[in-house]
Amino acid sequence: MAALRNALRSPVIVGPRRGVANKAYPDHIPLNTFEHAFLTVGTGLAALLDPKRGDMVAAFGELTAGPVLPRLRDKMLATGEGRAILKERPRINTKTVDIAALSDLPEGTLGRAYINWLERCGVTPDTRAPVHYVDDPELAYVMQRYRECHDLYHCITSMPVRVEYEIVVKAFEFANLGLPMTGLAAIGAPFRLSAARRDKLKQYIPWALRCGGSARSLMNVYWERRWNQDIEELKRELGIWDPPPAVWGKPLKETTTTTKREGL
Repeated sequence: MAALRNALRSPVIVGPRRGVANKAYPDHIPLNTFEHAFLTVGTGLAALLDPKRGDMVAAFGELTAGPVLPRLRDKMLATGEGRAILKERPRINTKTVDIAALSDLPEGTLGRAYINWLERCGVTPDTRAPVHYVDDPELAYVMQRYRECHDLYHCITSMPVRVEYEIVVKAFEFANLGLPMTGLAAIGAPFRLSAARRDKLKQYIPWALRCGGSARSLMNVYWERRWNQDIEELKRELGIWDPPPAVWGKPLKETTTTTKREGL
C-alpha cells in the first residue's frame, strides 16, 4: 500500500503518443481507450487516498464525466442564458473579473458576497486547472465552466472550504448537475473524517440533496451578469434555500472590514 501511495503521489503526465488523435484545443491531451481506463483508475485511487490532490481530483472528474457533459450542454442550449454562456464562453479568474469593482458593490449583492467569500476563505479564482481529457472542445468548456463556478456554488450556499463542507457542496452539485465525480466524492470522502466530523454531515447532506435536486441547473446561470443582483433574490429565483449555519473560521464582520481596508 505504501508503494501504491508513493506512485500515486506523482503528477499526472501524459505526453504526445502515436495512434492518438491530434489536439482539439490548446490544453487537450488526447487518450486512447487503454490510457483513458488506466488514468481513470489511477486518478480515482489517488483522489480517494488523498482528497487534497487537486490535480488528481480534477483529472478524475474529467475522465468520468462521460455522457453527463452532453446532457448539461443540452440543458444550457435550452435557455437563453445558457446559450449565451456557450456562445461567449466567459471565464472566471482575476484577469476576467474586476475584483476591485466587485468589492465596491453594496453589501447583499452577489458580487460583494463573492468577494467576501473569497477573502473569508483565503482563496482566489485563479486556482482552477485547465481541462485536458475531454475530447470535444464545447464539452471541455462546459467542464471548465463547472470548475470555475464551483466557488460561486460555495458562496451562494454559504459553505466554507473545510473538508466536511466541501463534501456538502459536492453532494449539492451531484444532485443538481449529476457529475459522477461529485457523487463519488460525497460518498467516499466522509470515511476519511473523524466520527465527530462525519456526524456533522448528517445536518447538511439531506439539505444538499433536496435543495440541489430541486434547484434550477446552476450551469445555466450567467454569474457575470448577476454581480449587481441581490443574492437573496437570486437564491429565490434559483430555488435555493439556506442550509443549517456553517462554522466559519473568520467572522463576516471581520471579513467586511478587511476587504474594505485591503481593497480586495
